[in-house]
Amino acid sequence: MQICVYGASSQNIDRRYMEAAQALGEEMACRGHDLIFGGGDKGLMGAAARGVKKGGGRITGIAPTFFDQPGILYPACDEFIFTRTMRERKQLMEDRAEAFIMLPGGIGTLEEFFEIITLRQLAQHAKPVAVLNTAGYYDELEALIKKAFREGFMREGSENLYHTFAGVSELLDFLETARPGL
Repeated sequence: MQICVYGASSQNIDRRYMEAAQALGEEMACRGHDLIFGGGDKGLMGAAARGVKKGGGRITGIAPTFFDQPGILYPACDEFIFTRTMRERKQLMEDRAEAFIMLPGGIGTLEEFFEIITLRQLAQHAKPVAVLNTAGYYDELEALIKKAFREGFMREGSENLYHTFAGVSELLDFLETARPGL
């Protein structure tokens, strides 16, 4: 399976997030899955890529040309695709992926995640989406989304746009058994 992983590019984060991202990458490779990601060498993006590489998996990086600077991009991708814009990058990641995972991250990670679940809600794709909630990082986000449901800001049925997991194995089990559709 081609799995797109979104995650932080920051290096200034707790090691447990890095370790979980690398473990995800290793387990993906052990299960025969390929990584599609934003091509970053740092943070959780780089950790996931190093995990996939360590496990012998295939990696496709996709990034706009303005990121092609020393130390920014993961150098050991099996394939690297350059785009003109961030929007083109996201479109290629969406088109090539069969599933999506959000790791802890900041604004860019959240933006990618919300776009992909919005597109799923609008029936523009039916690919499974999962969140790896390492160390409870997304607990407050989950509470906010539940509040949005309770208060009528999200329509009924939208609660299954994505699923959240504390562990790598359960997350990958879900993606492997998820049937397309809402």
